[in-house]
Amino acid sequence: MLNRAVLMGRLTADPELRQTGNGIAVASFRLAVDRGYVKDGGERQADFINITAWRQTAEFVSRYFRKGQLVAVEGKIRTRTYTDKDGNNRSAFEVEATEVHFAERKSDSPAAQTYASPAVQAASFSNGASSDFEEIVPDEDLPF
Repeated sequence: MLNRAVLMGRLTADPELRQTGNGIAVASFRLAVDRGYVKDGGERQADFINITAWRQTAEFVSRYFRKGQLVAVEGKIRTRTYTDKDGNNRSAFEVEATEVHFAERKSDSPAAQTYASPAVQAASFSNGASSDFEEIVPDEDLPF
């Protein structure tokens, strides 16, 4: 079976980092994802998608992402059921993030003042394995 979700949207608030009882980091955040169409004479609408990230991905997200940033998320759709305080059965749908990436340049972000360094800006995080990137400054002498 295939369960894969790929989203790009803006953070509606700063990610919230918590710890489970066993000390595992979990971050929760919400993305505003624009719909691909606009009704005649209407405004563009967005869907608000709840995202959960675990362990090192959660720590990465909470450290480097802020409200308003454009973020790309790859993950799996998860469902859960629970009983609310009034005894009603409820369902929740969310995306469990497996990869989270910066999706815009620092200067394009409304949250540019809260971004990390350019080296961190070029990085993305995937399942606990981080990569270090070095920013390459364009050179007019390059043959391509």
